[in-house]
Amino acid sequence: MSKEPFSAKVLTVSDGVIAGTRVDASGAALAELLAANDFVVVEQTVVADGSDNVAAELTRLAKGFSGLIVTTGGTGFAPRDQTPEGTRQVIEREAPGLAEAMRLVSPLGRLSRGIVGVRGQAIICNTPGSPKGCVEQLSAIFDVLPHALRLLADQPTAHE
Repeated sequence: MSKEPFSAKVLTVSDGVIAGTRVDASGAALAELLAANDFVVVEQTVVADGSDNVAAELTRLAKGFSGLIVTTGGTGFAPRDQTPEGTRQVIEREAPGLAEAMRLVSPLGRLSRGIVGVRGQAIICNTPGSPKGCVEQLSAIFDVLPHALRLLADQPTAHE
């Protein structure tokens, strides 16, 4: 059986990037990490902070998509950090074990309110807005993502 690469989309949630006052270093770091782990990044986009903005963009990104959608930014405690709230509006099922594994990678990870869930055949993962934090957290679940994506797409998997 040939190993097909998985598709991924990256969503940066940042008022600063939208305003042009901040460079999207986290989105770039995620795209690089995904490519290094045999994912094909088919879209990379930016949206302003806020739960409704996040929900609308995630709905668009997930429509008809089979693969991984990773957000960066908006998972902290600042008033405009509402990425998990927007994500909850669109996911059909939550995957709390993945979110917990992501939080456990570092002491600062415990400050992340990010969630992971499923919409259709897409897994949506929230990561922090720092390049180091988003890479650390997504790296924590790479070992199980291929299996999860195959299950979600109703593809054959090996049960050991």
